[in-house]
Amino acid sequence: MSAWLFVGSVFMIFFAYFGYPLSLKLMRPRHASVRKMSILPSVTFIIAAYNEEKRIRQKLEDTLALDYPGEKFQVIVASDGSTDGTADIVGEFEGRGVDFIQMAGRSGKEKAQKAALGHARGDIVIFSDVATALDPHGVRVIVANFADPSVGCVSSEDRLLTRDGKPCGEGVYVRYEMWVRRVESEVHSVVGLSGSFFAARKEVCRDFSGEMQSDFRMLLSAVEMGYRGVSDPKVLGYYKDIADPDKELERKVRTVVRGLTVFFESRRFLNPFRFGLFAYQLLGHKLCRWLVPFFLVIVFGANLVLALSSFFFCLLFVCQAVFYGIAAAEYVRKVPFAHSVLRIPGYFVTVNIAIALAWKLYWSGHRIVMWTSSER
Repeated sequence: MSAWLFVGSVFMIFFAYFGYPLSLKLMRPRHASVRKMSILPSVTFIIAAYNEEKRIRQKLEDTLALDYPGEKFQVIVASDGSTDGTADIVGEFEGRGVDFIQMAGRSGKEKAQKAALGHARGDIVIFSDVATALDPHGVRVIVANFADPSVGCVSSEDRLLTRDGKPCGEGVYVRYEMWVRRVESEVHSVVGLSGSFFAARKEVCRDFSGEMQSDFRMLLSAVEMGYRGVSDPKVLGYYKDIADPDKELERKVRTVVRGLTVFFESRRFLNPFRFGLFAYQLLGHKLCRWLVPFFLVIVFGANLVLALSSFFFCLLFVCQAVFYGIAAAEYVRKVPFAHSVLRIPGYFVTVNIAIALAWKLYWSGHRIVMWTSSER
């Protein structure tokens, strides 16, 4: 029994991270590459902000400097009950065409975005966080994807910056995640969008929820309407490392809890007779990935039992112990290892601890609507 549990759990872990994307690679692509074209539809650029007086001025200056015709470019800032100087700073830009919405009290990022949508005039709606920087031609590039009638929403790719704003290696895991999204785009649709910078057709936003994670739910709305979501490697969103590494686990837990909330509210998308390949993608990319912490515990326990009677399994158990030991050492040091390979265990363990904690919060009835931007 221990051997079967070990083998089965190892298989599920492998499938979640490698088997799923490789299975997509083996499929005959349903869609060819996105048929992009230089188009200039009207665009509404929405920025949700909460107490962003330190960063909102630069964000607005950069946004207004983006290469897109001013008469077709509407910028809306929705302040989620900010109590600092955010409103005063945004007010300085109203004469330059920036629309400002002040929520009466704090109610959450999605409700602020929904309020902004009520004033949106553009055919394409772009959502961007204050902390995310865009390339000068970012809007033109992301909009070009909507020349393809099958595309309902478009995700950017993430790029990390050092503290002084210079590009840096974004880490093995982020590069892996971006690769998975490219594979999904080639075959059918991505299963997730980068919440810091993504775009959607306005009609896809009609059923916008003010209670649930906007990027994930927006994608599901697009799929339900017969569209697909794609990731464009030429559309980049730059953001800095989180200033306080101790907050990284908290951020991951919050993200997964919000994702689980959308997933279980949208279980109908797991019906392959209605949603075809996307149902498989949702199961493989989301649910299987979120089940990995449980499989890891089974692998560790089963391996311990098997190690008592087998040199081979004893060796595997030592490898596991070394892997987790490296992760623990990095946590104790509070400083990432210099070599990227040595950082993999720490990041992998952090991600899966966050997922396990998120499950606990979700099943205890905890839901996350409020949000505070991470200090970067």
